[in-house]
Amino acid sequence: MNSIRRRLLGWLICGFAAASAIAGLAIFHTARNEASELFDYELRAVALSLPLNLRTGHGAAQDQQPDMQGIADDRILIDIWDRDGAPIYHSTQDPPLPRNPVGFHVIERAETHWRTFGVQQADRFVQVAQPISVRDQLALQLALHTLWPLALLVPVAIVLVLLVVARGLAPVGALSALLAARSSTMLGPLKLDGSVPIELRPLVEALNDLLARLNTASQAQRTFIADAAHELRSPLAALKLQLQAALRDGTLTGEPQTTERIATRLNRLIRLVQQLLTLAREDAQPELPVAAVSLRRLSEQAIGDFSLLAEDKHIDLGLEVRPPVTEDDACNVAADPHGLATLLNNLIDNAIRYTPPGGRIDLVLTRTGERLGFEVVDNGPGIPEEHLGRVLDRFYRGNHVPGTGSGLGLSIAMRIAQRHDLTLVLRNNSGGQGLTAAVDGLRAQESLAAVRA
Repeated sequence: MNSIRRRLLGWLICGFAAASAIAGLAIFHTARNEASELFDYELRAVALSLPLNLRTGHGAAQDQQPDMQGIADDRILIDIWDRDGAPIYHSTQDPPLPRNPVGFHVIERAETHWRTFGVQQADRFVQVAQPISVRDQLALQLALHTLWPLALLVPVAIVLVLLVVARGLAPVGALSALLAARSSTMLGPLKLDGSVPIELRPLVEALNDLLARLNTASQAQRTFIADAAHELRSPLAALKLQLQAALRDGTLTGEPQTTERIATRLNRLIRLVQQLLTLAREDAQPELPVAAVSLRRLSEQAIGDFSLLAEDKHIDLGLEVRPPVTEDDACNVAADPHGLATLLNNLIDNAIRYTPPGGRIDLVLTRTGERLGFEVVDNGPGIPEEHLGRVLDRFYRGNHVPGTGSGLGLSIAMRIAQRHDLTLVLRNNSGGQGLTAAVDGLRAQESLAAVRA
């Protein structure tokens, strides 16, 4: 996955690690050169400080070692020759090194490299030698003592890089969260303020331009649907009235079944146009007109509106309350009165349509903490579990559904619930008979007043 964060972190951390490695090598070579200069000075000091009577052999003080004044140890090899080139002193039992010219030289013996310094004195030649490995070991120790602050700095710098990159990309995350929090109907421009970095302003401006074009196209689509539904509603209503008048005065003759099918299809078409008009109206409202409304009063009004339709099918339609809701509780909520009434009517109408004659439908008011809701419970056939996830889609009607319909009733209810930030859940009743449409999330009006106070 291509990620700006990973790319930045990768380049910064790898670059810092490479720079630290180069700095470490440079420090090591610097320490090695300084150690070499220090040891060269030590070799020269030892060679010049050796006593003139230092000899090896019969009559010489063999056990007496020269005083190096703290600058020499057993890692230094000393050889002295007389004026004629004969060896007169050797500091160890190992074979002496070959004599080299005056000054500093590097030689190899038995796969060991030695650094030598020779000086010609009045009656003798002094050569002092030291293994190169001793110098490298000391250089490594000096480098390690020098590098430990750098080793401590590396993880601190990596943490700083992580924090800086995270803070630098925070505006991108904030912009993503702002876009993700928007609903499909919020197509207004993003507001530019001082917190938006200059680098993101072209992106925000391009998004605002895209949102403006999408808003224009969406508005044109909603206007077309609303206009088409409005234009169709009037002639369809007139056609229905003409059909009813012709049936009454006997000017329309034909088979009763044929005229009944015409009336049924006409009613279905009128309902479809009405639902399209309702859906277009809901989609066309960018903002929710919130007002104080009594959920109990809306419920009682919905029960009264559908009482005749329920009586025609001999369905027992009633209003109930579920504790802690009481009989005298008005259940005041803050919502769009028209939208909430449409939501109630669609769920009740859907329940009446699919509940068989002689059935029962209960509209139950519920409360959970500061949240109010309602449930429409029927004892109809319910919905197969495999269709529960799709019946809220527009124009979806499963093969199990009897009767006529357009598949828009539940989708309109779902759209209204989404605009109110409510939860609409369909579930089959226990026992396998009936369906419950539960709506939850309406905030009580008294709790809103307490928050504002």
